[in-house]
Order: sequence, then C-alpha cells, then structure tokens
Amino acid sequence: MTGRVVVVTGAAQGIGRVIAQRFAEAGYRVALADVQPHVADVARALRVAHAVFDVSDPGAVREGIARVAGELGPVEVLVNNAAIVDHIAPVATMRFEAWQRELAVNLSGAFNCVQAVLPAMVERAFGRIINVSSIAAWGGLARQAGYTATKAGLLGLTKTVALEHAADGITCNALLPGLTATERVDAMPDVIRERAVTRIPARRLGAMSDVASAALFLASDAAGYINGVELPVDGGMHLNATQLGSRRAAQAERQR
Repeated sequence: MTGRVVVVTGAAQGIGRVIAQRFAEAGYRVALADVQPHVADVARALRVAHAVFDVSDPGAVREGIARVAGELGPVEVLVNNAAIVDHIAPVATMRFEAWQRELAVNLSGAFNCVQAVLPAMVERAFGRIINVSSIAAWGGLARQAGYTATKAGLLGLTKTVALEHAADGITCNALLPGLTATERVDAMPDVIRERAVTRIPARRLGAMSDVASAALFLASDAAGYINGVELPVDGGMHLNATQLGSRRAAQAERQR
C-alpha cells in the first residue's frame, strides 16, 4: 500500500483526522480535505498535504481533487468522512434549511467526491471508496432526522457504486461507527454517556482508532474481494437493539 494516494474528507478533527493519521503512518500519501481553513495546521502537524473545499459544492470538489492529484498523483483511496449535524430537533420542528444543509454535506458531498475520483480509478483499474456512515443508519436516532437519513442514504450509494464499478477493480464499502469517543461524545453529560455504555456488549466506547483501523483494512489489498458491505464498528451495540432481553432490561431501567 505504500505510496498510494488517499483523500480523507472532514479531516480537520475527530475521526477524520485519526483516519488520516493512520494512513500516513502506514505509508500512504495522504491529503486532508475540509471546509475549515485550520485543516492546513493539522496537515502540517501530520506532515501531509491538504485541500480546503466544501464537499457540497461539486465544482469546488472537482478543483480540490484535481489539486491533490497534481501534487500527489491520482487519488486511489477516498474516505468520505465529512458530515455535520446542523439542527437537533424532532422531525415536526426541524428547520427545512437545516435538513437541506445536512443532505448537501453528508450525502451529496459524498456523491460529489465519488464522482470526482471515479474517472482516474476506472482508468487505473483500481480504487477503494470508504463511506463513513453510522450505526444510526440501521436503528434511527431521535431528534436527528437529517443526520440519520443521510447516513442511511450513504448505504444505498455504497451498494450502487459497488455494483457499477466492481468490474473496474473498485471497491466501495461503508463503515458504521457506534458510540465513539469523539470530541462531541466526550462533551456529553457523564450520566448519559455511562448509561449508553451499559448497552454496548464491549462495555466501552469505541475509540476513533477502531474506526481508522477498519478503514485501513478496507483500503488494503487484503480487502480486494470485499465489496458493498456495511461494517459496524460498534462493539456489538447493534446486537443489543434486537435482543428481547436487552429490550426488557431497558424497560426495567425506565421503570426504576
């Protein structure tokens, strides 16, 4: 894998930054992409390249990917990690503008990036596309309809790209992180975070490095025959939601 070019979107912080760092440590030529200008500082710290663009703008994405290709070479691995939560509210009161913005960044943004890198991948008969979805795509998430809908939409995009381009030597897979120790989760009230951990079979939060390790595997030659999958990285959290015993335990806890 040494020397392959990877672009990680939403890489100025959080999971995206850790994914980028792991790829750099593994010998990839890495470019961080983010709309936040301070991504340049992160890139300098990691000693990698960067590009500043808004993934929701197709023209800006094409220009940004072209700049990366001019500096590092054709993009061979794309990690679509960029995502926002613009408005936390029930469906009935969510602002339409916030809904549109989440769709534009989280789902259309991934589509724009895929379109920008596909021609070079097809030409080289090699490509790895990794879409960072969420376990919420399977089970929903109260008060975050836009985020949940976009993460579910990523699964459909993943499968379609895999179907259309598997014969071109391209794989497209989705990662579904569960509750992960990001900056946002660390800021939760302790009581909420601790209660959530009790519903995770592994009895701990996921580490951002857990997601990064899964991304690194899916980008590797070892994963060349894995295509169109939805891989949860959640310590078994998705299993609890379907177990009768877990539902009874949750009900008993509410009644206490």
